Amino acid sequence: MIDLPALQTLSPERFDTPAILKRLATASRQLAELKGVAATIPHQGILINTLGIQEAKDSSAIENIVTTHDELFQDDETAGGDASPATKEVLRYRQALWLGFQSVRDTGLLTNNHILQIQAELECNHAGFRKLPGTELRNGAGEVVYTPPQHPEHIERLMDELERFINDESAFPIDPLIKMALVHHQFESIHPFYDGNGRTGRIINVLYLVKEGLLDIPVLYLSRYIVRTKPDYYRLLQEVRDRDAWEDWVTYMLTAVESTAAETITTIHAIRAALLDAKHRIRANYRFYTQDLINNLFTHPYTKIEFLQSDLKVSRLTATKYLDTLAADGFLEKRKIGRNNYYINRPLYDILTAPALQGDASA
Repeated sequence: MIDLPALQTLSPERFDTPAILKRLATASRQLAELKGVAATIPHQGILINTLGIQEAKDSSAIENIVTTHDELFQDDETAGGDASPATKEVLRYRQALWLGFQSVRDTGLLTNNHILQIQAELECNHAGFRKLPGTELRNGAGEVVYTPPQHPEHIERLMDELERFINDESAFPIDPLIKMALVHHQFESIHPFYDGNGRTGRIINVLYLVKEGLLDIPVLYLSRYIVRTKPDYYRLLQEVRDRDAWEDWVTYMLTAVESTAAETITTIHAIRAALLDAKHRIRANYRFYTQDLINNLFTHPYTKIEFLQSDLKVSRLTATKYLDTLAADGFLEKRKIGRNNYYINRPLYDILTAPALQGDASA
């Protein structure tokens, strides 16, 4: 039986190295700036929806579940219709993130029940923690590199210990960003589910930061950084197991926070500038301007008549008139895809699909 060490047996003092403390200071500063910048967007659903799609796409790509921005934006309200299986799976990720965020916000805790709900939403089943042996983690060559705990009782005990570690601040007094790195590694090493462990673990990262008050809404998404540095990510995960290299792992995760926060700040500034430009121009030229209209156009990069009907509480005829008028004047790009007409917010689309800034990928 694999016996993972309890996180509480680690010494917090071992992370008081100059390299870690320097990286922690810059990561914390960037994260605090991100929290403030995110608050400048009054309608928080704009960031949760648009950036949540980005995270869902990148996190799923780590697991080789690949879709396009266009497919996601076309089906960004539900995972139904004619969406591809990959698109449906990615959109379930965003729904699972939202479900977890609501639970953490309502309770102030991040419990095993919340984690089980997140994974169930991702996988559309309620299989729960693994009950059968046989799970192994392999590298790209198909070689077994790690065998996680196999027995149900052992998995449940480790997850109970992890739940206490997450929610009991006195059990391990250390900066929350370092603690997040430790939690992520332990969860991935327990590997408690048959499927969805990686995506669930990455949702836990941002929800833990919300729980700790470092973010008000879940907008720090590390998956894009992990995609860019995937070999380092898996190598450092394994080096903790093989040679207790916690310091290198923590440094990697702090670098991920710093890089991702800086990129997200830039993205939010761009969204805010585009939103204010659209707001001023539409308000100056159209009697039907409302803040709810602006919120709709920036919550859905591809909006539809049905979305505007729902958000503005207007008739289909009125919603169609508003969108067609904005499209005719060049504020939106109208495109028929299949049976649906979509109205594309091109400035927002370009922001969300722009190549990521290349952060420091060193571990």
